Amino acid sequence: MTDRAFAVVRAGALTTVQDLGRPGHAHLGVPRSGALDAPAARLVNRLVGNVPGAAVLETTLTGCALSPRRLVTVAVGGAPCPVTVDGRPAPWGAPVRVPAGALLEVGPALSGVRCYVAFDGGVAVAPVLGSRSTDLLSGLGPPPLADGAVLPLGAPSCTYARVDTVPQPAPPRELVLRVTLGPRADWFTRAALETFTTRAYRLSSASNRIGLRTEGPALERAVLGELPSEGMVLGAVQVPPDGRPVVFLADHPTTGGYPVVAVVREADLAAAAQAAPGTPVRFVRAGRC
Repeated sequence: MTDRAFAVVRAGALTTVQDLGRPGHAHLGVPRSGALDAPAARLVNRLVGNVPGAAVLETTLTGCALSPRRLVTVAVGGAPCPVTVDGRPAPWGAPVRVPAGALLEVGPALSGVRCYVAFDGGVAVAPVLGSRSTDLLSGLGPPPLADGAVLPLGAPSCTYARVDTVPQPAPPRELVLRVTLGPRADWFTRAALETFTTRAYRLSSASNRIGLRTEGPALERAVLGELPSEGMVLGAVQVPPDGRPVVFLADHPTTGGYPVVAVVREADLAAAAQAAPGTPVRFVRAGRC
């Protein structure tokens, strides 16, 4: 076992390959994609000495189990979770040496939603449009991990210094999203805008990498007509016919026909990636939180 690769022993509920995405292709109908919690992905890469944009694994809730074919350095971050190597406890949020043939188990998230697993050298699947990210909406990039799959690893970098451990914020007990109203805020009543920025919502279990769905008060429309499809951006808060806001995340469609009441600041979306179903959500006008 000398090749730099790892085998997937347990894929988990949804484990995908992610890097920092493929921005700049929206005019072709291609979403940005990439790690939902980009700061966490950068940190685990730093722990193993990778470049910031190296491809990592993003797990969802249930973790995964992997077996490298060669000695590798691995770091697990993002949502806190138990980590073991051949059944022995290993640190979370710190670099770990995993021997060839050993079983690395990334357990279920103890809080939060998404864990990130970095290997020195990065996951070296073939890039598509400059990115190795799995895009669930368009189908670009590698498929989600499956039991028995073998994924290649790149050569370790000698350029970037490693760190021993990196603190990471805990998943949010309440998700506060700063928004700028528009471009279609005028399609909603004044009372609806007041409701949107003052009332509490909860995160729906129907949320995914495409968008965060919310449960709570419906937003009343002032304009009842149909809107031609127009461009969508990361963080757009679209309001479908049921009136409950949907926040677009990394795999969002590039166009949409429902009005966008506001746009969330990109800096707040990493916390959104770790918010579990049922988490309270508040939308606050930018500059007032």
